[in-house]
Amino acid sequence: MEALRVISEEHRNLWRIATTIDQVADEMEAGSQVDPAFFTSIFDYIEQFMDACHHTKEDDFLFPVLRLRSAEAGVILDRLQAEHRNGPEVLKSLREQLAATAAGTLGNADFAGALRTYTASLKSHIRTEEKDAIPLAREVLTAADWAEIDRAFLDNDDPLFGEKARIEFRELFHRIASLAPESVGLGGQTAGELKPGASSVKADVLLSVKDVESCYGRIKALKGMSLEVRRGETVALVGANGAGKTTFLRTLSGIQPMSAGSIHFDGEDISQLRSDMRMRRGICQSPEGRQVFGPLSIEDNLRLGAYTQPKNQVEGDMEKVFAMFPILKEKRALPAGTLSGGQQQMLAIGRALMGRPKMLLLDEPSMGLAPLLVEEVFNVVKTLKSQGMTILLVEQNAFAALAIADRGYVLETGNVTLTGTGQELISNEQVRAAYLGM
Repeated sequence: MEALRVISEEHRNLWRIATTIDQVADEMEAGSQVDPAFFTSIFDYIEQFMDACHHTKEDDFLFPVLRLRSAEAGVILDRLQAEHRNGPEVLKSLREQLAATAAGTLGNADFAGALRTYTASLKSHIRTEEKDAIPLAREVLTAADWAEIDRAFLDNDDPLFGEKARIEFRELFHRIASLAPESVGLGGQTAGELKPGASSVKADVLLSVKDVESCYGRIKALKGMSLEVRRGETVALVGANGAGKTTFLRTLSGIQPMSAGSIHFDGEDISQLRSDMRMRRGICQSPEGRQVFGPLSIEDNLRLGAYTQPKNQVEGDMEKVFAMFPILKEKRALPAGTLSGGQQQMLAIGRALMGRPKMLLLDEPSMGLAPLLVEEVFNVVKTLKSQGMTILLVEQNAFAALAIADRGYVLETGNVTLTGTGQELISNEQVRAAYLGM
């Protein structure tokens, strides 16, 4: 039933888009200006992702089989597919109303009302699929049905929704997050770009941790943790608050002392190295809570991330960060403390990238962010992964973290209790009940 996982993940993404539109509509009614570039990016994403891809997958592969297997499916699917067919026309009308609002011939309140009508319809559509269509599919479709449907949904070479198309969708979403008002997005004037790359072969072990212990006074926070990360992998650490996830990353970085065990990185025992020496070896961290240097400028924060690197490459690396997060370039001379939470998160990631990491440690990168920026953070992680970056990800959003991870570890009170591929852990009933709310 991988197809249902894909559909539900896409539903969560579309719900974030709808919530963002509602928030911006509220701001428009309160007097904010309409930004045509932002709304155009929203409508482009809906047209190319939802209407041309998401609905097509359902209409071509899931819904026909569901109609065959269940007599009651017709009533549900007739409505859903009628809304699928009407989607392009509704979107065309919204584009026309955007143009009229930008030209001053339609009031902000009228356009906001049209947007709310649209998002209410979109949310109702998602609810129907999640509460009626998907449970019915789980009940009546056979194993052979699911094998065929999953094969279509997971075809990476499909020109409509394979890997190449997913890269384009991430780029479209990145544009939305970059141009969205600062209250819900990054508030930039330009969109920037996420450049994919060829993933490295996941072969040799880059990080090997064995029996690591660490204490806060008499309290043992890590109790003999062992794990490994291969070069080019994205590995997720999930667990409840207080499980030891952040303590583990701090121990890897050398900030938190370890009382037992060993850490080998890139073939070297770094157990006794200071934190600055570990950073020079290529372990760079984007910490929980961002922890940017508030009084310093954005540019100076980025330069501090590169303090171990040759000076002749700093400017080029900074331009790469600015290309990914143009809002940072627009505000480069401002104190980092003046940035919004989402902007600070992008600065924290950019600062870590300035160190040219062999392994990037991301600690709760989506914590406290608006829904649109939560998805944007994971888009950035997916792009870095496609470039071959080795990533160790600690994230409160366990489902999203495991969905993009090659492998995952479940932590409980300082111990690893479960490990497997990301998809194996998502499918594990114990993990679904404890961390995914399923």
